[in-house]
Amino acid sequence: MKKGIKNQLSMGLMLSLLVLLLAACGNSAKAEETTNGNAGTKELSLTEIESKAKEEGSVISVGMPDSWANWKDTWSDMSSKYGLTHSDTDMSSAEEIAKFDAEKDKPTADIGDVGIAFGSVAVDKGVTQPYKTPYWDEIPNWAKDKDGNWIVGYQGTISFLTNTKLVANPPKSWEDLKNGNYKIIVGDVTKAAQAQMAVLAAAIAFGGDESNIEPGIAFFEDLAKKGRLSNAEASLANIEKGEVEVTLLWDFNALNYRDQINKVGFAVAIPKEGSVVSGYATIINKYAPHPNAAKLTRQYILSDEGQINLAKGYARPIRDSVTLPDDVAAKLLPKEEYVNAKPVGDYKVWEETAKTIPQLWQERVLVHLN
Repeated sequence: MKKGIKNQLSMGLMLSLLVLLLAACGNSAKAEETTNGNAGTKELSLTEIESKAKEEGSVISVGMPDSWANWKDTWSDMSSKYGLTHSDTDMSSAEEIAKFDAEKDKPTADIGDVGIAFGSVAVDKGVTQPYKTPYWDEIPNWAKDKDGNWIVGYQGTISFLTNTKLVANPPKSWEDLKNGNYKIIVGDVTKAAQAQMAVLAAAIAFGGDESNIEPGIAFFEDLAKKGRLSNAEASLANIEKGEVEVTLLWDFNALNYRDQINKVGFAVAIPKEGSVVSGYATIINKYAPHPNAAKLTRQYILSDEGQINLAKGYARPIRDSVTLPDDVAAKLLPKEEYVNAKPVGDYKVWEETAKTIPQLWQERVLVHLN
């Protein structure tokens, strides 16, 4: 379960900013009526979407619980600003897509949040409807479907979380990690997407990519032979108990864990040679009972206010132009740490590569741990 900080924004300031934003976005949306998705249907301006969303009166999400990436504040804002009631059922990305498909004749959900690798799966399944929003041009190409069927709302990068009471010189690079004398936890590479991404991050750092995982496997094989890998679970409880010296995690998880346990007792770093960037994307149910409320929600998530809400939950905004308040920016790492972090270029290729990792990990790495 992802964690989130639940601080409240100032409602007065939020309302003022939103009024200005909606006015500007309304004009932009009208200007982009022929390009903002929903091909074959009449495009609505943002003002019209907002009006119809209020008539619908509700938005029902899946996989977007209050505790994940601070969705709590977004749902609170959707209620206070647009009068929308909200409910969520937490589930995995695969389950969200299956639910959309299974309920096509009697739909109950409007919008979901899936790992980026599942965006194309949802499109192939035919359960999405496009909506680009006026922020379309600000979204990196790697973070959106060309037709607007899925759009990343926030991003994460594989990082090092180090207990500084146990490790005097926290690693800032893969080379530091290689030359240290402490134990490292990667997670369950045979099952967990985050752990597999850690292997891909190492591969990228040493010249590989989603089609060439060998540099990453070789890196961890060497650590395993030296007795440097721990097979303990990369859980908050284990980290808090001091059973973990260095853990590889998404940065939003690492920063959240650090602040939950002891901010001054842990260090978080993006490995300087390279890492992998990924993200989570909203998908709007093709059969959504409240389609305009779902579109308005996506619009709000990508707005400055929505991006700040996510950053308060340690999720880095997908829009670079968003200026975070100082106290929110202080929760995240400086942008300079991400210069060598790269997104997956082709998720279909990565999907095939990921299938080979469990066996490689068993034969090349786990065999040295016992």
